[in-house]
Amino acid sequence: MMLVLDKPQGLPVHRGPKGGPNFEESFRHLRFGLPRDPALAHRLDRDTSGCLVLGRHHKALEKLGLLFKQGKIGKSYVALVQGRPAEDEGLIDLPLGRFDPARGWRMKVDPAGQPSQTRWRLLDATRDAAFLELSPLTGRTHQLRVHCAATGFPILGDPVYGGGAGAGLTLQLHARRIEIPLYRNREPVAVEAPLPAHMRAALAGLGLRGPAAA
Repeated sequence: MMLVLDKPQGLPVHRGPKGGPNFEESFRHLRFGLPRDPALAHRLDRDTSGCLVLGRHHKALEKLGLLFKQGKIGKSYVALVQGRPAEDEGLIDLPLGRFDPARGWRMKVDPAGQPSQTRWRLLDATRDAAFLELSPLTGRTHQLRVHCAATGFPILGDPVYGGGAGAGLTLQLHARRIEIPLYRNREPVAVEAPLPAHMRAALAGLGLRGPAAA
């Protein structure tokens, strides 16, 4: 019914208007006996790594799309951020809208925008940086990146919403775990993607512990 892939950082999930390499063009190798390619059930940003869900056929895509729309799929990310939150956990509740309603994908906090919520938990921190677990309760474009920046701890390496402390780093955001309730009266299907090498290196360079030690 579905596949969950560990998407690498730096590769768009689908072909953009300028073309170029993309993850979707390799889906033909993932048919596993079916007549058609699997298809994306959701999206990850080009520079976000980790769990990416595909539907293997039309009915699967419909079911997965409904689960995502209803907010029934549990998603957990980890991020390296600039600064340190004052608390150990919290809820970011800030509505989001497009920076320019007429065009583009850039987002901003907007009182008239769509309701958007993110739970976060501190995993480790130094004086200048922190390692966070982020659980989006809604699925807005760039939600985690905007929410972190708006609350004073932008994700390191974010060229759009981040702070200056990420110089030399790529985006430090990873879709670590996803839980999908496919069947009634059964536990959700849970998949976890290991922390990629670029984030392990950044953690070590900042003196922070990775997930296994956190």
